Amino acid sequence: MEKYEFSWRGKRNAKKIADSPARNTTLVANKFKSKNWDTTKNIYIEGDNFEILRLLQKSYSEKVNLIYLDPPYNTGKEFIYHDNYQDSYEGYLKQTGQIDEAGKSTTTNKETDGRFHTIWLNMMYPRLKLARNLLTDDGFIFVSIDDHELKNIQDLLNEIFGSHNFIGIISVENNPKGRKNSSFISVSSEYLVIFAKNKDNSYFVENTPKAASDMKLDEDGRYVHGSGKRVIVGDNKFNDYVSDVDSNKNYSVYYDTRNIILRREYSVNSIDKDLIDKGYTRYYSSHNGHLVLNTYTSNKFEELFKNKALEFSNGKIFEKNFSDTIRIKSQLVNRKYDAIVNGNKKKDFNFDLTTTGAGTHLKELFDTNISPFSAPKNVGLLKNIITLIDNKDAIIMDFFSGSSTTAEAVFQQNALDNGNRKFIMIQLPENLDDNLKRADSNSAKNIKSAIKYLESKGLDHRLTTLAEERIRLAGERILSESQSIRRTLDIGFKVYELQESTIHQWDENPAKFEEQLKLFKENIFTEDSTNEQRAQEIALKSGISLDVNPEITGDIYHFVAKEKEVFVVLGDYDNELLKVLNSSRKLNIATVILHELLGGSEVKFNLLEEIKQDEDLNNHFNLEWL
Repeated sequence: MEKYEFSWRGKRNAKKIADSPARNTTLVANKFKSKNWDTTKNIYIEGDNFEILRLLQKSYSEKVNLIYLDPPYNTGKEFIYHDNYQDSYEGYLKQTGQIDEAGKSTTTNKETDGRFHTIWLNMMYPRLKLARNLLTDDGFIFVSIDDHELKNIQDLLNEIFGSHNFIGIISVENNPKGRKNSSFISVSSEYLVIFAKNKDNSYFVENTPKAASDMKLDEDGRYVHGSGKRVIVGDNKFNDYVSDVDSNKNYSVYYDTRNIILRREYSVNSIDKDLIDKGYTRYYSSHNGHLVLNTYTSNKFEELFKNKALEFSNGKIFEKNFSDTIRIKSQLVNRKYDAIVNGNKKKDFNFDLTTTGAGTHLKELFDTNISPFSAPKNVGLLKNIITLIDNKDAIIMDFFSGSSTTAEAVFQQNALDNGNRKFIMIQLPENLDDNLKRADSNSAKNIKSAIKYLESKGLDHRLTTLAEERIRLAGERILSESQSIRRTLDIGFKVYELQESTIHQWDENPAKFEEQLKLFKENIFTEDSTNEQRAQEIALKSGISLDVNPEITGDIYHFVAKEKEVFVVLGDYDNELLKVLNSSRKLNIATVILHELLGGSEVKFNLLEEIKQDEDLNNHFNLEWL
């Protein structure tokens, strides 16, 4: 049977991979690389984004409000996954192309390796499917893409999000002069593909500043839109005829430039001559000689009058349009114009989307002659995307974060509108020295500039190190530029690295059964990990987000998130444990995760019995053993 479908070689395996559990990996904190560890809510993760997305499935399920991606447009490294999902961490690194057979670090997904649609689809599908799980019900995903994979990315998102959740495609003018190496068309734009998690529950904020030429000052010195005003009292063919004279939308308005008096009406000829004689002008709604209902109730009308939001003109009363923004258009172009921003006129408002502008900004930020990043996204584009979302507390994720433009955009927008948005950046720690060997002449200049900068700071030559430095510089610059910016602005970030699990993994090889059994009986944790790392891994896989700092008492790690509380007990404990924990419990129900004590079956039995017999403890604690 033939049918319309989107298919490619390897699709079945890509689906299987997307549904597979995380490998024997975890995320380990690197406090040395972090900034403001104790207070920040921002997260930067170094490692392969696919494995990291799998690790975040429980702790960030339906918590991310916005995902922005600028993925590699093509790939030359095939992602091969075997059915054996218990493979070693080193094997996983080899399969994902992060290290070669000799164990030497490599990189993946470089455009210079060729344009292979099938490989690209197999790489993108599982990542996008996992990403959808993290979005809130009213969340969005934005994907920057060029024309080579535009159709494929839309087809992928149609399949994963559903075609009914397609929002649109925006053309973004990132290179106004056009590419010189184009054969037929001088390409000046790329595309932004937008999908909602659930379109019925989502909406965009009108966020594009209106031109000053479209606005005028009213009698109170406030900017109002010059046209398109809404008639709320006057001739109106859209409102219903009055069928109930007692309706709270049936009234005439008598106005004398200072006051209003509202009168219930019975016909268009019901005129209060006493008020007319006192200098009042009558306004009423009608059509074809009959009364019609006013647009608003009398209470709402009086509120608008009190707020000086009404305009009386030519027998009609209009509602003033103070909105100084319009809806985003399907073409985003670079503009410099006089605009009205937050009620004030701003001359030469610059709406910059260009890659060149982004490079200039980075040269200034790093104080270098050449931008350390090649083809970075412009902060202006990311701020425009962020402000479409009506949530100043949003969590914003970018799992192909590259130069971390998204992180700086979050900082800048929070500084502008006192927002409290948080970011999660994910990036493979590519070696810039290796990238330099494969780079073309243009990209090589940027990479050399990056390496020179990193060497001057005594830092390693990894893309993630450079991006983290960009976030530091951007945050510090924002605070230094204006004394009015609140000092509580979160410009920090916690750095986590993808590493091998701190917990020994079960080896299904029958020949190793006895060895494995002995290992798990004596010590389930790897010897080179710390209790803090172990507790963090257990908390993450129990649903605690990475921004939560535990309260540590001895070997008890207490994690409290908005909706979840976890105690991780890694030291010795006795029959009094639950009573001790109950004194520090914050939420109604807490999960207690304990390791098995050697010879501690009696303590375990007593704790379980105490839970059964003590109604208070039974209602407030869930016990789990490692």
